Amino acid sequence: MKNLSILFSTLAFVGVLALFGLRMSEHKSGATQGAADKEQSTNTDTRGRIAYVNIDSLEARYEYLKNKKADFEERKKGMSNELERSQRQFQQDYQSAERKAQAGTLTEAEYQSTAKRLQQMKQSLEAREAALTEKLLAEQDEFNKDLQQRLDNFLADYNKDKHYDYILSYSKSVGLIMLVNEELDITDEVVAGMNELYAKEATKENKDTKKKNK
Repeated sequence: MKNLSILFSTLAFVGVLALFGLRMSEHKSGATQGAADKEQSTNTDTRGRIAYVNIDSLEARYEYLKNKKADFEERKKGMSNELERSQRQFQQDYQSAERKAQAGTLTEAEYQSTAKRLQQMKQSLEAREAALTEKLLAEQDEFNKDLQQRLDNFLADYNKDKHYDYILSYSKSVGLIMLVNEELDITDEVVAGMNELYAKEATKENKDTKKKNK
C-alpha cells in the first residue's frame, strides 16, 4: 500500500489554494476619460489598487473547504481500512501456505494451485490499490477545479466595488512573497463573504433535501 500511503500524506489543500495566484481585475478605465481623470488615476495610492489574501488563513477558516477536507479524510480512511483488511487476509493465506509447504503437507498440485491463488490475490490487491489511488486523485482534481471556480467567481463579484488591479495570494509556506503590508490584507472580507455564500448554499440544499424526503 506504499503508493496510497504516499498519496494520503501529500493531499494537502494548501496546494489547491496556491492556484489562487494573481487575479487581474475586470475594471478598466473608460476610453472617454478626460486628462484630469487620467492624472488622478496615475497619482492614486497603490494601496488602493493592490490587495492580497492570506491563503493559510483562508484554508483554516473557509467552512466549505474545511467540510470538504473532513469528507475527503473520511473516504481516505475507509479506503485505507479496506486495503489493510485485504492485506491482512493475503498475509494470513501466505503464511498458512508457507507453513504447509515447510511441513511437507502440500502435494505438488496443491502447491501449484496455492501459488497461483496467492499470485492472483496479490495482483488483485495491487489493482485495487491503484484504482483507489486513481479515484482519490480524480476527486482531488475535481475539487481543485470547483474551488478555483468559487474563488474566481467570488473575487470577480467582490472586485466590482473595490476596483483592485491585482489581488495576490500570500502564504508563509510558499515563499514567493517575502514581505507584505498588512494594510493590504483583505482575507477577513474574503473569508466572511465566501462563508456567507456557502451558508446560503447549505441552507438551500437542506431545504431541497427535506422537500424530496416528504
